[in-house]
Amino acid sequence: MDHSAFPAIDIDRLHVSYGSQPVLHGVNLSVAAGEFIAILGSSGCGKTTLLRTIAGFQKATDGAIRLFGRDVVNMPPEKRGMAMMFQSYALWPHMTVLGNVGYGLRLRGIARDEIRQRVAAILKMLNLSGLEDRKVTNLSGGQRQRVALGRALAIEPEILLLDEPLSNLDAKVRIQLRSEIKSLQNRLGFTAIHVTHDREEAMTMADRIVVMDAGRIAQIGSPKEVFDHPSSPFVASFMGAENTIALDVRPAADGVEVSVENGRSASWNGSGVMGPVTAYFRDDVASLDDPDALIDGSIILPGRITQRTYPGGHYRYVVAIKDRHFTVTDDRYHELDRAVGLRLPLASLHLFPTLETPGETHA
Repeated sequence: MDHSAFPAIDIDRLHVSYGSQPVLHGVNLSVAAGEFIAILGSSGCGKTTLLRTIAGFQKATDGAIRLFGRDVVNMPPEKRGMAMMFQSYALWPHMTVLGNVGYGLRLRGIARDEIRQRVAAILKMLNLSGLEDRKVTNLSGGQRQRVALGRALAIEPEILLLDEPLSNLDAKVRIQLRSEIKSLQNRLGFTAIHVTHDREEAMTMADRIVVMDAGRIAQIGSPKEVFDHPSSPFVASFMGAENTIALDVRPAADGVEVSVENGRSASWNGSGVMGPVTAYFRDDVASLDDPDALIDGSIILPGRITQRTYPGGHYRYVVAIKDRHFTVTDDRYHELDRAVGLRLPLASLHLFPTLETPGETHA
């Protein structure tokens, strides 16, 4: 079969239930050969269930999973030609590094000398050379995770599934292993699907990000697309734009006029949603300005500084606007209780229609 004619993974209207409880609701996802996909979402959104169903550890209720054009939805895991790396390492504690990395090769009946050669080559790639005969219980967490990666790669899988494999490691080792996994994937060319709840991990490793919410895919796109252009309030908030303010957008001669309660309205040449909107934004788009400033393309919310900290390189302020509090970074030193304007560039806000509740009216 010509693999190049098909996606590496094609998930078609996949439904999964635990007993009578639906978990995945008709998921569709196509992954190209050699692509690195990160599935991102909060606990309980269905991301691990999706990965386990692709691997064959969880049975689908309905739908298809095609690997290079072949439907494997009813095949056992060992027939699917993929490897999986777990959060818990899942290493054999009584075995050496050689025994663990070579385990899948031994199951396939490969000769002992060839196993040793292939394992040595993999350990060299993973900077574990010379540890072949060491028990895995005598290794650090980072070394154990490299052994788990080596065991997955030893069988030369076309598809590697990663189930939050870095979450048990400390920050420095996690960043190092992120880089190593990505460079190995570029070098060896396997297709990877990586489940994580860590936004930065997904952003730095993936070609495309799949954001999941309540058993459905909320958005698929490049890290930049999903970060800069979230398709829904959920995705905006999940990608860090957790601050919200209510705005009103109306047509004007040169674009639109944006007004905000207790703040100055602003002209803007942007376009999009009209009427009452909720703006979602990240802390880092806000800045401090004069409370009476009038700046095209930005809205200014008058408030007062209530807290000041210095984390290094800049000051971090908390600005109170009525009963709301917003965090802002600024290079300058400001006194507490100073009147300031919270400046928000309209082009950096994610605007979504405000959902009215029955009986609610907008002025």
